[in-house]
Order: sequence, then structure tokens, then C-alpha cells
Amino acid sequence: MPEAPIFVVQLHDARRLHYDVRLEVDGVLKSWAVPRGPSLDPSVKRLAVPTDDHSIEYAGYEGVIADSKYGSGAVIVWDAGTYTNLTLDKSRRLIEPAQAIERGHLKFSLHGTKLTGAWAFTRTERDWLLVKVRDAAADADVDLTAEEPQSVLSGLTIEEMAATRPSA
Repeated sequence: MPEAPIFVVQLHDARRLHYDVRLEVDGVLKSWAVPRGPSLDPSVKRLAVPTDDHSIEYAGYEGVIADSKYGSGAVIVWDAGTYTNLTLDKSRRLIEPAQAIERGHLKFSLHGTKLTGAWAFTRTERDWLLVKVRDAAADADVDLTAEEPQSVLSGLTIEEMAATRPSA
């Protein structure tokens, strides 16, 4: 049985603080910048801006990108784990993630340290949105971005990482 694809959420303090939500799709990390981070409240729709694909190896990156480099600023791995594709077509057959992204709707279940349960990326006329699906992991009263700001790898917050010297 093939291994489950990975996901990572990197908190990145570049020009603006944002969360990079990355899903392994066809050997790369498909990425969306989510300015306010994931919300466990299904009534909250978060803007998700598609960004460049990244290599799978980048999933574990933490450090401070030097000012002279693209994306300069501190990066931590805020959450990581695997995901399961849940996207179905009208005949209730599973659609591959790349095709689902092309069609503008990807539904998936996260199996992370902080984020669990079903989520969806949906393209609107102008933007993409990240929305938590109503399930047992949904909770309108919990703000994980505020309550659990530390990295799942190093235990550092973005501020603590920024205080270290540039690594790339």
C-alpha cells in the first residue's frame, strides 16, 4: 500500500505574516498562502492565495531566510502530517488531487499534530478559500493559531526563530 501523502503548514514571517499550507501532489508540494491561518470554525472562510510549488524536501524547512533572498524572514513548521484525499465527482468516484485542484475544489482530511479532520480548498471567481468542514474536529471556540503558536519540530515560536541568524 502506498504511503499517505504529506501536508505541512509553515508559518512564514516574510513581508507579511502568513501560513503556507502545502499538500503533496504528484511529487511536489502544492502551496497556498493563508494570511490569517487555518480556522477550526466551519463558518469562517480563509483567503488562500496559490503560490509556487515547492519540493517535498522543503516540508521540513525551518530557519531564517536572509534578507537578500526571495521570501526573506523566519519560517517554522507550525503543523505537519499526512492527508487523505476526499474529493469525489458527481458519480461519487474519487478524483485525483491534481485534477481536483484544476477543477477548483479539493476536499481532504488532515492527520496532523494540530490540524485534523476534513477541510476544503475552493476556488471562487477571484480567489481560493480554505474552509474547515463540519465534523468532529470542528470547533468555533478554539483558535489554534493563537493557542499553539510553536513549531511542531523545534518547539520555537516564529519570534524565537526570527531571533536566530539567517540559515539560507
